Amino acid sequence: MADFVFLDLLYRQRQNGQGVRTAIRTAPRDTTDHGLPPHMGQSGSVGEDASRIAVLSATDRLPDRPLRVLVCGTAGSGKTTIAEHISAILNIPHVEIDALFHGPNWQPLDSFLDDVAAFAEQPSWVTEWQYGDARPLLLKRADMLVWLDLPRSAVMRQVIARTLRRRLRREELWNGNIEPPLHTFFTDPEHIVRWAWSTHHRTTERVAAARHERPDLPIVRLTSRAAAVDWLTGPLAAAAQPPASRTLHDPSK
Repeated sequence: MADFVFLDLLYRQRQNGQGVRTAIRTAPRDTTDHGLPPHMGQSGSVGEDASRIAVLSATDRLPDRPLRVLVCGTAGSGKTTIAEHISAILNIPHVEIDALFHGPNWQPLDSFLDDVAAFAEQPSWVTEWQYGDARPLLLKRADMLVWLDLPRSAVMRQVIARTLRRRLRREELWNGNIEPPLHTFFTDPEHIVRWAWSTHHRTTERVAAARHERPDLPIVRLTSRAAAVDWLTGPLAAAAQPPASRTLHDPSK
């Protein structure tokens, strides 16, 4: 099944089957470094520099209720799916950034950066952290970065399944566009499947740069689809609670 369906089913099952405290308590803690610089290797303290906050795992409590959330990851990692769930849990708008970028016939829209700047100034949103010119505008305004750090093998399974489904079903994406013929995999070096493979490493580099530019920005690293569901139904759901009831879902209590 496509990653979208799998994640939705797992998310609903977790919502129905266990409470927030149980989800937080039973989720495995990820402390591997995944090629990060030393100070980004695990959740918890990152040294004596108090300005450097932790890179949070799927089970760590969030410092505040986020209002402007970026979701980053390589192509096919599930950014839009996660963003949709974040939107629903926090009751904030999801702005699908691909819809702002792609015009008819896959041509970039001239209004793209103006549209990004306009929604970035809004008090609340969640979007995918994509496109080089747009990333600085979004990073400046974000109050949380969610990093989908899935293994390359998992990403490739997802992006191949998604590409096949979209092409075979002729699914309309943005402004009338559909996936190109499958044979373009062999002729187009920027075909989405080839792009996902060749650019997988770049997200780690971007996150490291974001940590340098915004040391105050909470970063949540999710290393699997199951970890994503743990975080959505655990720490994020707890942060979305009204302040008076939040302590009831605090795993430290």
